[in-house]
Amino acid sequence: MSLSDHPFRVGFGYDAHRLVEGRDLILGGIKIPHELGLLGHSDADVLTHAIIDAILGALSRGDIGQHFPDTDPKYKGADSLGLLKKTMVWVRQDGFGINNVDSTIVAEQPKLAPYLIEMRGRLSQSMDIHRDQVNIKATTTEKMGFCGRREGIVSFAVVSLMKVG
Repeated sequence: MSLSDHPFRVGFGYDAHRLVEGRDLILGGIKIPHELGLLGHSDADVLTHAIIDAILGALSRGDIGQHFPDTDPKYKGADSLGLLKKTMVWVRQDGFGINNVDSTIVAEQPKLAPYLIEMRGRLSQSMDIHRDQVNIKATTTEKMGFCGRREGIVSFAVVSLMKVG
C-alpha cells in the first residue's frame, strides 16, 4: 500500500513572526487591536501559516515557503486565509477532507480568549468545514523566551485528513 492509498493522514505545522510597530496583528484571519503587529512578507498570520504547513505536511507537499515564497512579490501583503483556500484545493485534488485541526497560539500579549471563537469561524469557513472541527488554544510562556519578552508570537498546529468519496 502506497502513502497515497492510506485513508488517514496527520500533519504538523509551526510558524513564528517578530512583533513590530506599524503592522496590524492578524491571527486566524482576525485583526486584533494591539500596539504591535507581526512582521512578514504576507499578513504574517502565524496561526493560519501553521495550519497551512500542517495541511501540506499531511499531503506530503512540502511547506508553505515552497508554495508561497516570501521572495515572490505576488505574496507581498497576501491575505493568509486566501493562501489557506488555495491549499484546500490541493486537499480536495488529492481526495482528502479535513477531519480536524488543533492549534495553539503562544503570545504574552494581547489576551486572545475574546477572539478565539471568531478565529475558529473564519478558519473553518476558509477550509469549508464545520467550526467544531477547528480548535484553537492560546497560552503564554510565563514571560520566558522571546514570546514572553513580547518579541514575537508562535503558533503550532496539527491537522488530520481523511480520504473522502
